[in-house]
Amino acid sequence: MNNPKILIAGVYSGVGKTTVSTGLMLALKEAGFIVQAFKAGPDYIDPGYHTKITGRPSSNLDTYLLSRKAILEIFHMRAKDADISIIEGVMGLYDGLGNTETGSTAELAKILKCPVILVVDAKGFSRSAGAIVLGYKEFDRDVNIAAVILNNAGSQTHYENSKKSIEEKTGIPVVGFLSKEPSIGLQERHLGLIPAEEKKLSVPFKKKLLNLMKNVNLEKIVEISRKSEKLEDVPLSLFNSQRPIRVKIAIAKDKAFNFYYPENIDILKNYGAEICYFSPLKSVRLSESIDGIYFGGGFPELFAKELSVNKKMKALLSQKIKRGMPVYAECGGLMYLMEKLVDFEKRKFKMPGVFKGNVKMSNKLNTLGYVEIKTIKDNILSKKGDKNKGHIFHWSYLDNIPENTMFAYKISKSNGKTFFDGLIKNNVLASYTHLHFASNPEFAKNFIKSCENYKKIKKT
Repeated sequence: MNNPKILIAGVYSGVGKTTVSTGLMLALKEAGFIVQAFKAGPDYIDPGYHTKITGRPSSNLDTYLLSRKAILEIFHMRAKDADISIIEGVMGLYDGLGNTETGSTAELAKILKCPVILVVDAKGFSRSAGAIVLGYKEFDRDVNIAAVILNNAGSQTHYENSKKSIEEKTGIPVVGFLSKEPSIGLQERHLGLIPAEEKKLSVPFKKKLLNLMKNVNLEKIVEISRKSEKLEDVPLSLFNSQRPIRVKIAIAKDKAFNFYYPENIDILKNYGAEICYFSPLKSVRLSESIDGIYFGGGFPELFAKELSVNKKMKALLSQKIKRGMPVYAECGGLMYLMEKLVDFEKRKFKMPGVFKGNVKMSNKLNTLGYVEIKTIKDNILSKKGDKNKGHIFHWSYLDNIPENTMFAYKISKSNGKTFFDGLIKNNVLASYTHLHFASNPEFAKNFIKSCENYKKIKKT
């Protein structure tokens, strides 16, 4: 396959990758291009903005969680009918797991044979920009840094001086700059940017973003994308099946729960699931036809009052769980299923109480990073002895849970730390660990099988 593509990388986190990436997506879409977006790493929030801007689902391409084949398959599936693909990197270009390139933007660039546009924050220097870009060029010659964009340029003169230094010292073209615009920044909170589901990308915001891109050479960027190396075709084993509908799964989707890899849902469909959606915030009914429920992550702590007062939903959920309905819940979903949720202001709100104990918000990040998962007890997604990979990112912690609480997983971090995760009760699995079903399709197959078993019992 030969899909035009570019990867937007930064010299470090916070350099402006998201602004540049979303700005390019918007500008190209306004110019009439069909734009496909991707995000390196395990981020849920940036892809939400990509999706709103492009009108197409943005996918994560995570080189730690996913095999090379899975990455190529996802890329091929999403990009096949696009005019250009824009991949937003993660952290700095070469930052990976520990002192390795695993999980890095650079590793993804090599897999996709993708030209890189390096974003450099020009604030505070000019000629030194050449030294910085030269270092990035020489650090790994297998990474194709094809162009540079300067962010926070103070003036046209500042830009020209920095541009001259970079091009003379590295031979890499500088294709434009973004001037200082403090009001353009997307609002943030404790898990990063505020999710797109909670925000409307207003006309004034889009105008400001497009205005920022006026000094970027779009024609040159499209030209670079069209020179990207051809990728080999891969068979579509995860997304092309025409299997008959076997079960119906309800997915929690609203402002409180919106952290989902779109491929997880696509893979469930591929293996025979009909998907419907409901809102734990507003819905007061759950269809009798559903055979399972999937809760993603999100920000239930910010909507705890609304979740608490929806007593009909809490009662319905508890009722279905008691009858044996399979429920899979990640992070925010786990928080919702506890007895009480204690928010940042120490206020307590009653949740469905599927699991004994409370969940409390901390004033600092509790856990972050990739993890190795060993299943220690059979559950609706995996079997004892299975080994998988995942990602954890949360500010909350469990409190006052019973000593006899059953856990599905033993979790290991790269620093050697181990702990238990994955609460089990009846056919419910609730964990802080986020899973990508493309890393192991057995997750989806097992979940559907569990729902199918429940469906048979439900009919008797």
